[in-house]
Amino acid sequence: MKILPNIEIRDLGLYLVKEKTLILSDLHIGYEDSLNRKGILIPKVFFKEFLERLKLMLKDVDTVIINGDFHHEFSKFTYADRESSDKFLKIIGDRKLIVIEGNHDPIIRFILNLNIQKFYKIGDVLVCHGDKIINEESKIIIIGHEHASVGLKENVRIERYKAFLVGKFEKKTLIVMPSCNLATEGADLVRDNKLSPYLQGSLDNFKVYIVSDKIYDFGKLKELK
Repeated sequence: MKILPNIEIRDLGLYLVKEKTLILSDLHIGYEDSLNRKGILIPKVFFKEFLERLKLMLKDVDTVIINGDFHHEFSKFTYADRESSDKFLKIIGDRKLIVIEGNHDPIIRFILNLNIQKFYKIGDVLVCHGDKIINEESKIIIIGHEHASVGLKENVRIERYKAFLVGKFEKKTLIVMPSCNLATEGADLVRDNKLSPYLQGSLDNFKVYIVSDKIYDFGKLKELK
């Protein structure tokens, strides 16, 4: 689904058409293993499913950008993490890969041979994780960090869906991405507190695009309250 003249939502990623660039956010590789080590037992199927979806997202892609939190654990990198990272990198193949440093990524630059940057600019588009404000000229800002989702209420039940939000930060267009980690839906931006400094104002007029069997335009966030 096209949301701006050169930007499409492609499953859980954003595709910059002219640049043939796919942006993904918040993979949190190792999250399932981390939960299992803590005694929270979940089936290890979510990362495998993401990799299958990734193969479809990579059509006509020359460059892949990971917008922060490539890895989940702050201070350890296990054999299982290495194995999962290798599977991901094998699917990326010889495409150019850029990793934006997220708040969960302090150690990966010392472990993996990746092109890690604080932010990345493509023309008028600034890609940054979103945990801190980046003072760079741009017309469009793309952030992750928030693990954007929205909760749709039916009677007393609230069902969460991963979602993209598009609105304004100051005079710039701001796009908020969902997490690519399928083990959790993320933070409900209708009801939960917001973490990112880019999201501390009202989000009522942000447009919501829900990711399900396809991409659904749900109008403005205020209509979901």
